[in-house]
Amino acid sequence: MKIKDHFLSQEIFEIKETDTKGVFKTTPIPSNISKYYESEDYISHHQDSGSLKEKVYKFLQSFNLNYKRNILAERIHKGAKVLDYGCGAGEFVKYIENDFETYGYEPDADARKAASSKIAKATIIDDIQKIEDQSLDAITLWHVFEHIENQDEMLRIFHGKLKKKGLLVIAVPNPTSYDALHYKEYWAAYDVPRHIYHFSKNGMENLISKNPNWKMRKIKPLILDSYYISMLSEKYKKSPFFWFKATIYGTISNVKALFSNEYSSLIYIIEKS
Repeated sequence: MKIKDHFLSQEIFEIKETDTKGVFKTTPIPSNISKYYESEDYISHHQDSGSLKEKVYKFLQSFNLNYKRNILAERIHKGAKVLDYGCGAGEFVKYIENDFETYGYEPDADARKAASSKIAKATIIDDIQKIEDQSLDAITLWHVFEHIENQDEMLRIFHGKLKKKGLLVIAVPNPTSYDALHYKEYWAAYDVPRHIYHFSKNGMENLISKNPNWKMRKIKPLILDSYYISMLSEKYKKSPFFWFKATIYGTISNVKALFSNEYSSLIYIIEKS
């Protein structure tokens, strides 16, 4: 499938299935990938523009933050050591810092600065090797794993940093959801070339099952993602009444997923073996 970078460059990329069935990769990967993040609208890093898109993002985010926190609170003890990998501007780190011993890793200097300005107790780092081996109770990646090219290497590093039975929590878009199938090449969560990999539910299960160091424990939905992604997709299509259409198709996606479990985004809760 050929996909345009609707968000920034308007360049065309192709998505091809990898050797792991259900896992797809964007090709080609630009050598200067950082320039594809250079936009004030890239709100995982920049959250102060006051734009309409940002306001919707923050409205949905307020619900999602508590939902994500509860996923951890149900599985690890208060005060447990948690790393949010790719923490962006630090919203999740800030939200959980009173519940857990919290660390946030972020490679982007501007985002690290934004995160550091928000937190009171958590620690923001620029190198995961600053975390002691076998010391973490959980590592979270909220819409980050799809940006990582050297995934096998990162899984090895995550495994080394987690305690025995530690949790790896990965949230990624689902290209076999109804909204993905409906919007096709306009589906905003393809987000090429920033999203290097794309995982169907079966694809992520296949990726984890081939690695004896991990066990898939549970898969949960990010229900609100369908509305935000549908809104962006409608805007890419230059649709009139995009709010209304996004609400309709986001709802249809969630209703269908009640039966198929193919939600717009899925959270994979994975345990270190």
